[in-house]
Amino acid sequence: MAKKKSSKSKSRGTKKPSSSQGIAAVTAYVADQPPATAPPKIRQCGAMAAHFRLLEADPGFRSRQLNLENAVARRMLTGMVALKGGPTTIPVVVHVVFRTAAENISDAQIKSQIAALNKDYRATNPDKSKVPAVWKGLVTDVNVQFALATKDPKGKATSGITRTLTTRTSFGSNDSVKSAATGGVNAWPTNKYLNIWVCTLGGGLLGYAQFPGGPAATDGVVILNTAFGTTGTATVPFNLGRSATHEIGHWLNLRHIWGDTEHCEGTDFVADTPNAQQPNFGKPTFPHVTCKNGPNGDMFVNYMDYVDDAAMVMFTAGQVARMSATLAGPRSTIGN
Repeated sequence: MAKKKSSKSKSRGTKKPSSSQGIAAVTAYVADQPPATAPPKIRQCGAMAAHFRLLEADPGFRSRQLNLENAVARRMLTGMVALKGGPTTIPVVVHVVFRTAAENISDAQIKSQIAALNKDYRATNPDKSKVPAVWKGLVTDVNVQFALATKDPKGKATSGITRTLTTRTSFGSNDSVKSAATGGVNAWPTNKYLNIWVCTLGGGLLGYAQFPGGPAATDGVVILNTAFGTTGTATVPFNLGRSATHEIGHWLNLRHIWGDTEHCEGTDFVADTPNAQQPNFGKPTFPHVTCKNGPNGDMFVNYMDYVDDAAMVMFTAGQVARMSATLAGPRSTIGN
């Protein structure tokens, strides 16, 4: 039952901008391009802004989301939580979109992000020891792992990494990084790959994701290049790969734990995450009580809050049930 609540820019594979990506074409998009800023100090996710925009642009998205919620409810009633059998492996393509050498992050930085995701989604991250004792029994293995794709859409061998030179200084949450026509790069087939675009984001964004059931052409996750991975240009306090962990959670149909409201009636559609009034930031101390959720308070150690990377360390059984229902439903064509 739902509750209330740095590498060189001239690397192999670099693509030069086509005429449609040149200065003249990009100028047309300056109005929707937020200014680049210093590295963010607090977490800001653009997933809900992108979600509401897509709901208005694609009316069918609403009904697909409703059908998915019904499927999740049925799965929870049957008592199924994690995917059965061996872990599901999701093939990933990382699209690096860069203007400067620093933005053209290294293969090592990309691989460090994949390693971080695999620890977080299999609940093998050592820092899960930070979970307060009252919630340790809720820490759950998603039974999902991630791997850079080894075959491209044409069946040819690939590193799972593309690199695209852009003239844009930054991107926003309007999906412009996902199209070559607007200075980015088009997705690989989104029914077969998890597409992750890594770029400079403006407006203080660390990333954003598209929920299941949205337009295929823009499906995937976008992450700020200085918040991607655990080495290279990854910058404290977002240098442990948790921005991608958080956004992929959205891609697998998880909501923010406070339900994206400013009161206590919002819901993340998960029963085992306590009601919370607002997002938590930084590194809170336990307990942080809101919404009459004492004595334990907000589950700020959850990957779907807004705390620093070093403070978010767990998914719950209820969240895993939602992700499993997504992989058994609208994302069933991805992974093996």
